[in-house]
Amino acid sequence: MPLTLPLTATYLDLPERFYTRQPATPVAAPGLIVFNHDLAARLGLDTAQMTDAEAAALFSGNALPDAATPFAQVYAGHQFGGFSAQLGDGRALHLGELETPEGRVDIQLKGSGPTPYSRNGDGRAWLGPVLREYLMSCAMDALDVPTTRALAAVSTGETVRREHGPLPGAILTRVAASHIRVGTFQFFAARNDVEGLRALTDYAMARHYPKATTPLEFFEQVVARQAGLVARWMGLGFIHGVLNTDNVQIAGETIDYGPCAFMDDYHPDRVFSSIDRQGRYAYSNQPSVTHWNLAQLGTALVLLEPDQDKAIDAYTEALNRFPALYQAAWSRVFAGKLGLTAGNKTTALAQDLLTEMATAGLDFTNTFHALDRTADTLPDWHTRWRAAKPDDALWRRTNPAVIPRTHKIEEVIEAAVTGDFAPFHAMLAAVSAPFTESEAYMQPPQTHEKVHQTFCGT
Repeated sequence: MPLTLPLTATYLDLPERFYTRQPATPVAAPGLIVFNHDLAARLGLDTAQMTDAEAAALFSGNALPDAATPFAQVYAGHQFGGFSAQLGDGRALHLGELETPEGRVDIQLKGSGPTPYSRNGDGRAWLGPVLREYLMSCAMDALDVPTTRALAAVSTGETVRREHGPLPGAILTRVAASHIRVGTFQFFAARNDVEGLRALTDYAMARHYPKATTPLEFFEQVVARQAGLVARWMGLGFIHGVLNTDNVQIAGETIDYGPCAFMDDYHPDRVFSSIDRQGRYAYSNQPSVTHWNLAQLGTALVLLEPDQDKAIDAYTEALNRFPALYQAAWSRVFAGKLGLTAGNKTTALAQDLLTEMATAGLDFTNTFHALDRTADTLPDWHTRWRAAKPDDALWRRTNPAVIPRTHKIEEVIEAAVTGDFAPFHAMLAAVSAPFTESEAYMQPPQTHEKVHQTFCGT
């Protein structure tokens, strides 16, 4: 029996310049790769009678439920500092929104074919980025980091052409609190469309920040949420890789797992993205770039204020709270990782540990997971840490044993391209239980296994 998706689409209550309605583009031979039964249960979906063929048809876009109202959203954004006045969902379609026990969420197909915003692209995704995002988002969810989530992945039975030749196509079904981005606000601000900007702000406030009563209060709450999110990334050694304003989701979830990676050996200036040639989105730059991105949101929202000169001062004051909010969140995150209470001494101890890890080239995840073993690698630091009387139970349950290491993801993709999905499912099980030791997924890459660059899926 097909899965019932009781979808609605409140976003379509906004003016038509916010989106383009269009049907999904059928694929030749959809096949189910994976379905997230745990997530489905959390969303209140009954999947007990759904067959793999029915799931493949649904999540490829070939057989959408009657309640689906497919559309692509428009937005703008700063990409590596340069502004693009119109971007949008170039390879994604929103099927609609679902009321769940966790609140209202978007259901989106990613890799579903061309839209008016594809900019001469094919609108498709190849298998590699789909599996990468599935693994990454499931890991982040298991690590309790706010994130978009993967509900399903299907193969399309078609190939897509990329610079390395034809590759197997795939489609990801993504669940998000919404897909409203900083760049969505920039789209209307760039056109001085105050009416559209106000409608978007009212909608975002009602959906995500109901306690906010003004655009300024909305902005303050977004700033605080982003500070907490980036601190969580830093505590895991996670590098987003393409932190453009169109990839900053207003609800505070991690979105768009393109050239992302978790670090192996720690260095604050680590970069993976092949297109980040200047290191703009290096690990250590993520807080300052997020601060800059939020400034672009504030610049857009100021247009809603009747006295803009006065508003600039108020928004600047709110924006300038970000560094302190981030530092407080960072201190809480790393205090937990050390099994200590946040405070100046704990912050200094954490910073000293990171400095010594960078000097010694130590693995980020494994070092924190086995802090008791730093007596061998960092004896002086270990003595200071033990003198602080850490709670061993706290640091053990705060530091994962398993992360989705890039070299293992590459192995999974290489096998999947040949039709072997067993490595994918094995890795998925491991990253979905990140605090359970799994030796095969805890080992840092050997020299010949190291991945120095990651790539966007487009």
